[in-house]
Amino acid sequence: MDVPSSDLMRMLFSPYESASGKKGNHVLNGRVAFVAGASRGIGATVAAALAAAGAAVAVAARSEQRGKLPGTIGSVADGIVAAGGRALPVTCDVTNEESVNAAVEATVAELGGIDILVANAGVLWLGPVESTPLKRWQLCLDVNLTGVFLVTKAVIPHVRARGGGSLITVTTTGVNMTEQGANAYWVSKAAAERLYLGLAADLRPDNIAVNCLSPSRVVLTEGWEAGGGGFEIPPEMVEPPEAMGNAAVLLASQDASGITGTVQRSEELIR
Repeated sequence: MDVPSSDLMRMLFSPYESASGKKGNHVLNGRVAFVAGASRGIGATVAAALAAAGAAVAVAARSEQRGKLPGTIGSVADGIVAAGGRALPVTCDVTNEESVNAAVEATVAELGGIDILVANAGVLWLGPVESTPLKRWQLCLDVNLTGVFLVTKAVIPHVRARGGGSLITVTTTGVNMTEQGANAYWVSKAAAERLYLGLAADLRPDNIAVNCLSPSRVVLTEGWEAGGGGFEIPPEMVEPPEAMGNAAVLLASQDASGITGTVQRSEELIR
């Protein structure tokens, strides 16, 4: 279904309900969120949920123009603004340190700082190791691991300067599905989880919460449709994207005195 971005954001805003059950509860008023990989899918949903909860949101991704997949940083930001939120589109290639640093600095200059990071940018490859081309393996590591490292490294000083905040990286339940084999996507996400679980201890003195968040089931995003390898997902295994939005809001509202150093599953967290 091809929904205009402004209509999509109104759909995401209107049913938004915080984990406390209070609709329109602006728990993130006055905070600034940087969402990497926000031009479509889970990232766009999370960006809209954070904005609905009161945060100003930097919508960061490479997608300035529509390509093979729908969604751009401009369309997502415009949709958030049309629905009553505040958003800034920023171009960001998470595999390029200069691009990441420029996007973070532009956010700070325009929105005044950064309190929240959602490191969501990712690429999907579920093929078996034996038939995985090196360039696919490397791409998964570059985006799903090094990309998380670069955006996290860039925002930490700014979150520290605000007196604390929340860092979230989006991972997958596939990390624990070792009986299902190995692939570049799951391996790269496992490494990102290890990065964040250790970083939680490093940043506790700075009052910064650090957590991993994954869907409890499968969110049928544009990326999944393009790179899911033709897997048939039973209806009972499909998760509505709003669950990730609500879970992200809950984690975004944390600091080191609350939830930190954990791997969370969306539906379990907000249940």
